[in-house]
Amino acid sequence: MTVPALPTAQLGTDGPTVGVQGLGCMGMSDFYGPTDPAEALATLDAALAAGVTLYDTADGYGFGRNEEFIGPFVRANRDRVVLATKFALVRKEEDPGYRGISNDPAHIRTAVDASLRRLGVDVIDLYYMHRRDPAVPLEDSVGTMAELVKAGKVRHLGLSEVTGAELREAHAIHPIAAVQSEWSVFARDVERSLVPAAAELGIAFVPYSPLGRGFLTGAFAAAEQLAADDVRRTQPRFTGDNAAANTELLAPLREIASARGVSLAQVALAWVHQRAEVHGLTVVPIPGTRRRERLAENTAAATLRLDDAELALLEPVSGRVAGERYSDMAFTQVGRE
Repeated sequence: MTVPALPTAQLGTDGPTVGVQGLGCMGMSDFYGPTDPAEALATLDAALAAGVTLYDTADGYGFGRNEEFIGPFVRANRDRVVLATKFALVRKEEDPGYRGISNDPAHIRTAVDASLRRLGVDVIDLYYMHRRDPAVPLEDSVGTMAELVKAGKVRHLGLSEVTGAELREAHAIHPIAAVQSEWSVFARDVERSLVPAAAELGIAFVPYSPLGRGFLTGAFAAAEQLAADDVRRTQPRFTGDNAAANTELLAPLREIASARGVSLAQVALAWVHQRAEVHGLTVVPIPGTRRRERLAENTAAATLRLDDAELALLEPVSGRVAGERYSDMAFTQVGRE
């Protein structure tokens, strides 16, 4: 497969320039079943060779082990890698299913130092608030993040799963370079308020799970086909009658993929990339993969363009999806809109 050079884009009005497709590293350490560490490391190197420069992790992935895992790669390529990590998701190793959120200033200060230590770097290029705790004023949380910029520990700020109103409020406290949320053919709730706000403010959008957590690739049709410890077994869209109904929704992706001689994943990613033109903002999706083969497939999609007829086929899909993105949508911006 000949892969065209990956285009670049700037995050925010004064943020870093990155390859227009990044790499989500979460699955290399957590959530999606067993990983081959050697292949995952080779995938990191292959991504850089393909022009991928934005690498996304978080302190909550693998209880910090994902930061430790990618740390040597980041350090070896520090001048070429734009490193993004996150704080706020609180987990307990003794209770793997536990999810908490902390936006407390003291927690933020402790979390950034711990991430820097695990990664083995002096500064984080893009530091996200992973989830918003509405009980903590943004003036306190984003204000503390701004202090980290002044201290030289962080270069740019990001937010994840916030509403449009929250993004505007945060941006007024300190410039936000990027906002992250799930955005795909299957998940378009961000278009209600968050996408318009990001476009208005010149903030880049970094879609996570642009492949619907792998479902849009056709790799699995039901949660029962996944490893016993795969988190997707707990997510409503992939279980029971919902999974069966949602599998039927892949029909237009299959039709386009067959006609074009490309994969379902490439169709799904091309749709996400073209949101940049539709909504007038920078879009840098971060599909996750642990395999070089999938990495090459995904990056090739960055320059694939769907025509109007193909886009029209995909337009109604999200409105027919059965089940929520998470079993508890309180962890997303949807519950606050």
